[in-house]
Parts: sequence; C-alpha cells; structure tokens
Amino acid sequence: MNRRQLLLIAAPVLAAPSMVLAQQGLPAAPQAAAARTRDPYQPTEVAIRSDFETGSIVVVSKDYFLYHVTAPGRATRYGVAVGKAELVWRGRATVGRKQEWPSWTPTPAMIKRNPAQYERYADGMPGGPNNPLGARALYLYDANGNDTSIRIHGTTEPGSIGRSVSNGCIRMRNEAVMDLFERVPLGTPVYVY
Repeated sequence: MNRRQLLLIAAPVLAAPSMVLAQQGLPAAPQAAAARTRDPYQPTEVAIRSDFETGSIVVVSKDYFLYHVTAPGRATRYGVAVGKAELVWRGRATVGRKQEWPSWTPTPAMIKRNPAQYERYADGMPGGPNNPLGARALYLYDANGNDTSIRIHGTTEPGSIGRSVSNGCIRMRNEAVMDLFERVPLGTPVYVY
C-alpha cells in the first residue's frame, strides 16, 4: 500500500476519530475529545489578508469574528456577538475613547424598542461586574469625531458570543476585551463588515 492510499484510508479516522474509535469499542483519544470541545471563539493567532493595516481592527459580523491585525498578514482573532439583523452596524470608525468598567446608558432607540427592559436604566447604570458593557469598552467615533454609539465591549453573557443578539454593539468575552483593550491605542482604525 502506498502513502496516498494510506492517507485516503486514514482520512475518515482523522476527520472523526472518536466515532471510529467508538465503533471499534475503544475509548476516544484525549486529543479527539479536546478537538470536539475546542472553543472556536477563543483568541487565536491566524493568517489574514496582507492588505489590512497593522494595528487595525477588522470585524466580520456574519462570521462573528474580530481580527486585531498584529503584523502584515497576521492577526489575533476573537469571537464576538453582533447586532440583531436589523441592528448590525457597518462602517469605518476609530477608537475615540477607552474605559475600564464603563458605565452604561441605553440609547433612546433601545428604550423605545423595549421599554420594559431598558426604561429603568434611562439615567444610566454604573460600571461593574453586573453592567452589560462588561469589563472594558472601546468607543467608536466616525471620521468627523462624533460618537457612533457603537462600542466594542465585554459582556455579562459570555454564552452570547457567536450570535446576533446585541443592539448594534460588538460584544466580546471580558477576558478577550481586556486583552484587546491593552493592545490598541486611541485612534486605532476599526472596519466593520
């Protein structure tokens, strides 16, 4: 049997080792169990198109990923949650402000859409572990220096990452947004697709 034939035979084993091993009556290998439970939204170093500006942030909403470009063709990829279908924000902005344990005030549009959920916070909510903006927030500003009301922020709902659930902001797990917060300075360009 040549190497190509061996690889073709082994391919199904590599694709689904636990299933093949279970059929043989053997326990699944530890690496097979780890591969099944690996979190696709944990920070990961990845290749990216080389035409993105080093230091910039690129968000691909439909894929639920934020990329912090660390070098030409390289980025750290983070999982995110984005706005519900009608609330997805797209465009170019810059990080105009950064805040640790930010306070939060729902926008008038949020209160109008869902007064039962948001009206009680119309005067704001102080920062802290129960605040929906989580541990850190990066405030996005447009080309004219106006606050877009869009934030890249932490969350009290880490299970929302990988879904369209927000009111337009880009959510990250608290550990991830804390890491990004330390890496990006004010003025960082942000591209949201």
